[in-house]
Amino acid sequence: MKKSLLALAVIGSFAGAASAQTNVSIYGVVDAGIVLEKGGAAGSVSKLTSGVASASRIGFRGTEDLGGGLSANFVLENGFNEDTGALTGGLLFGRQAYVGLKGEFGATNFGRQYTPHYLVSAAADPFGNGMAGRFTNLMANSGTRMDNTVKYTSPTMGGFSGELAYGFGEVAGNNSASRAIGASLNYGAGPLKVGLGYHRLNNATATDNARNTVIGGTYDFGVAKAHLAYGKNKGTGTVDNNDLLVGATVPFGPHKVLASFIRKDDDSALNRDANQWALGYTYALSKRTDFYTAYARINNKRGATFTVGNNTEAGSGNKAFNLGVRHTF
Repeated sequence: MKKSLLALAVIGSFAGAASAQTNVSIYGVVDAGIVLEKGGAAGSVSKLTSGVASASRIGFRGTEDLGGGLSANFVLENGFNEDTGALTGGLLFGRQAYVGLKGEFGATNFGRQYTPHYLVSAAADPFGNGMAGRFTNLMANSGTRMDNTVKYTSPTMGGFSGELAYGFGEVAGNNSASRAIGASLNYGAGPLKVGLGYHRLNNATATDNARNTVIGGTYDFGVAKAHLAYGKNKGTGTVDNNDLLVGATVPFGPHKVLASFIRKDDDSALNRDANQWALGYTYALSKRTDFYTAYARINNKRGATFTVGNNTEAGSGNKAFNLGVRHTF
C-alpha cells in the first residue's frame, strides 16, 4: 500500500512539472464598423460590417517546453462575423491552424498558414491590409494563406531572417498540380525594416502558374514612418502587371494618421491600369481598444473593375468610407 502511494506521488510530481511547462492562451479581436460604398453597378450601399480594420477572430495558442531548447507549439484561429455570428468562409479554423516545433534552428510548422509573400506586403502597408485603404484592393496578395503547408522560419541572425513554405497540391497522379511554393528574406535593424517575398501557385493541371514577387519595407523617422512596396505579378493566361505603394504613418500621442497611394500598372494587352489613394485615422482609447475611420477611392482605367473593400470584404464600388471600433484581447 505504501509503495502504491509513493508511486502515485512520484507520477503526480512529474505531471505537475509537465503542466507547469505548458502554456495555452486565448486571444482575439472583435471589430465592427459602419461602411458606406459608392460607385457599384447596383448603386450605393450602407452596412454594418465585421472586421473592417482587423478581421474578428478568437484564437488558441499553446507551447510546451520539451527540454534542450526545444518546444512544441500550435495555433488554432477561428474567424467570425461579429455582426451576424457566422463563421468566416464557413471554416471552423479558417484563419490559421498549425502545429510544429521550435528551437535554436528556428521553427517548422505544419498546417494552414500565412504565405511569406503576403506577410512582406502587409508589413509595408500603412493600413496593415485593413480599412478602406488596404493594399489588396489593387496589389496581389498571393491568396493570404496556404493550405496543407510545411513552413520553416529561420532564427534572426544579424538582423536577417527568412521563411520557406511548401503547400501540397494533393492531386493524385500529379504532385505538381495545385502546388504552392513561397519564400521570403527579411531584414530589420533600428528604424529600417525591409522584406523580399515570392509566391508561386500551379494551376489544377500544372500546365500554368501564377507568380508574385514583392519587395517592401518601412523606415521610422520618429515623427513619421515611411512605407514603400513594389510588386511584379505574372498570372495564369495573360496576366502581367506590377504594383507600387507609397505611404506614411504619422503618430502623435494616441492618434495616428495613415495615408497611401497605390498604382496598378497593367502590362497586358488590355492595359487596365488603376490607382488608389487613401486616408485614415485611428485613436487609441486604451492599449486594447481603438477608434478608426478611413476613406479610399480607386480610379479605374480602360475597363478595370477594382473595388474598395476592407479587411473582410471585397467591396462593391470604387469609393468607400469606414467608421468603427476595434478591441483586442
